[in-house]
Amino acid sequence: MNIRIELVSKDTYQEIFDFERKNKRYFETILPPRPDGYSQFESFIKIMDKLLVEQNQGEYYMYIIRDDKNRFVGRVNLQIYESENGKKADVGYRIDYDSQGLGIASQSVKSIVEKAFNEIKVMEVTAGTAKDNIGSKKVLEKNGFKIVGEEKNVFKIKDKWVDGLLYLKTK
Repeated sequence: MNIRIELVSKDTYQEIFDFERKNKRYFETILPPRPDGYSQFESFIKIMDKLLVEQNQGEYYMYIIRDDKNRFVGRVNLQIYESENGKKADVGYRIDYDSQGLGIASQSVKSIVEKAFNEIKVMEVTAGTAKDNIGSKKVLEKNGFKIVGEEKNVFKIKDKWVDGLLYLKTK
């Protein structure tokens, strides 16, 4: 399956909101829950507007993922930050439950990492995942990320503290 990523705009807010609501229960089995503001469209718009300002300032890039039939199948984001050694980024992604196992996350991460290195000019990209999230670990390792750290009790999923892994890919 071929995918494409496109920058989030106000025109995509409703699709993103619907995606987050549809997949809420699934995401909360593998990720910490979204803030309460994600459950009401009016507050969701305010959250997205703030993130869009960050995107316009080059601090945060939000992409939606579409499949070859133009269906919304996920999200992938880059948080940009400066360090003493230059620009760095952190990548995150969420794939629709019904689109799991099709290579969408791997292709999306590949695309956004290429943009990070070639267009945004970052020197390295990091990503974190729960230690027991096998799918996410495979996506990162397939894209050349290496484990550089492990943290105990890094975040809560369903009221249980989980250990996390930190991955790194350099240009």
